[in-house]
Amino acid sequence: MDGSSNDATIDDLYEQLETLEETVDDPDERTEVRRTKTLVGRLSRNGTVNRVITEFTGKDKAEAFLGSVVIGMPLLVEDGVIEIGEFLAETPAFFAGNVALAVALVVGILYVADFRDVRITDPYFGVVPRRPLWVLAIAFVTAAGMMTLWGRVTWDEPWVNLCQVSVIFTAMAIGGSISDILSGER
Repeated sequence: MDGSSNDATIDDLYEQLETLEETVDDPDERTEVRRTKTLVGRLSRNGTVNRVITEFTGKDKAEAFLGSVVIGMPLLVEDGVIEIGEFLAETPAFFAGNVALAVALVVGILYVADFRDVRITDPYFGVVPRRPLWVLAIAFVTAAGMMTLWGRVTWDEPWVNLCQVSVIFTAMAIGGSISDILSGER
């Protein structure tokens, strides 16, 4: 490991520690190097290091739901959400922009921000990635369900109410995507 590579692996680290162990003279330092090697071995075996997220499980869905609720709950009581939704209803291009923003933020958090190495596997129809689709769907259903349950929307004006839900949906989608990837489910 020469220090110039950005593609260093856990094996490179382990080799470096072995070299260090051979050159260290002090028994206490040698013991510390051995402890570090043991720790590196445990981290690599339990998947904490170099974890790649490929599946989207029931646990991930629950995490997306929890993140949606935690982020969206405070907004459900704010009247500004209702006003913003009414504005979006009057300006359909802004509604479309809001939905596009939610999708872009979720995709950005999951795949671009590089919080974790999240890979697209087995997309629907060979094109649509499962993880963002589920995170977005969970956020939307949660937003619509909670706003209906709490009487924030009555669905007597479906277009206006959909636009109002979209405001909460955007925040919930962000919370759901962050919560989903923080645990690093494989």
